[in-house]
Amino acid sequence: MRTSLPLNALRAFEASARHLNFTRAALELSVTQAAVSQQVRLLEDQLGTALFKRLPRGLELTDEALVLLPVLTEAFSQIQTVLKRFEGGYFHEVLTIAVVGTFAVGWLLPRLKAFREQHPFIELKILTNNNVVNLASEGLDFAIRFGTGTWAATDNRLLFDAPHTVLCSPEIARRLTTPESLTKEILLRSYRPDEWDKWMTAAGLAPWRATGAVFDSSRLMVEAAMQAEGVALVPVSMFARELESGNLVRPFATEITLGSYWLTRLKSKRMSSTMQVFDDWISRELPLLSER
Repeated sequence: MRTSLPLNALRAFEASARHLNFTRAALELSVTQAAVSQQVRLLEDQLGTALFKRLPRGLELTDEALVLLPVLTEAFSQIQTVLKRFEGGYFHEVLTIAVVGTFAVGWLLPRLKAFREQHPFIELKILTNNNVVNLASEGLDFAIRFGTGTWAATDNRLLFDAPHTVLCSPEIARRLTTPESLTKEILLRSYRPDEWDKWMTAAGLAPWRATGAVFDSSRLMVEAAMQAEGVALVPVSMFARELESGNLVRPFATEITLGSYWLTRLKSKRMSSTMQVFDDWISRELPLLSER
């Protein structure tokens, strides 16, 4: 057997195996049915084994074909994926980032157009999460996370602090004359149970038990707050547009720091040129946050 196999024969087999029909494979490949059949025969001769059982009404894969087909299908798919990344004579790099949903909507999305204009040959693949992420198993270049930055397996670079404060609908805000007024309102909660206690203490109040619905995303919590379902305690910098539009109101100045946003990557992962471009871009964008 030759050490290399002809590409046309492999393509003919893969298409025929998917369709279980030489004629349909020929239509897909824009060749004649006889050409497909001939290429498959060539491949079978080189492999020294039959790949199809030729039946009166079609084809049936042999055990050998069942082993070969998924490998070829995956290989051709990967080739097609790479070829699609060539456009206008340039190769488009893909950068995969996992982002907590609140940061994605509140900070990253409004800036994506600017990034695309500055770096037209980098395609961002953005995955959202609720702060639970595994960079290695998910094949990520970066993750943007909220917390204290003490994740051991990753290199963690501080982006900015994200103080939390009370936000609510204009309807509820009209009832909140003092922080004590919150005792009569529904306090929406996150999966971190001590947040309201910390804010109440900072506001000079004796903490009481919050009993509102629990959300795994500040973004969802704010959606509930804008519908007057309760009062949210969230990172205020992520909701500047809602405050500017008047859909949200900040009734009190008191705020607390529960964590920060971090750009993280695996310590074991080499910083590629594309990763460096994104790292530099986000660093340049960060000062703009303070201008709001």
